[in-house]
Amino acid sequence: MEKLKQDKIVPQMPPNPAPHIINRLLEIGLTEPAGMGSGPISWQAIDAWCNRSGIDLPPWEARLIRSLSVKYVAEGRAAESENCPPPWRAEVSEREKEVELARLRAVLG
Repeated sequence: MEKLKQDKIVPQMPPNPAPHIINRLLEIGLTEPAGMGSGPISWQAIDAWCNRSGIDLPPWEARLIRSLSVKYVAEGRAAESENCPPPWRAEVSEREKEVELARLRAVLG
């Protein structure tokens, strides 16, 4: 992200039609400790959050939050490979091309 800021490239983000769900996921926690690393949030953690916050999640929303956590952990593990492509990538912008060409010219002369 710092490199993008330095190159004055604004990353495109996917649309988020339901920000409240992401906010709830972040409040509950993206992951929880599991073995020698992290794992997806448990149903117990979701239930505890519901009980303490006083928010009764509909079943579909609780399943979605759990599914997002599972996918987050899986993507994190896949990203450990240096060959893993980003999970979401827009077309390369003209500005990104210009920056890379300038770097190439600086190296090659």
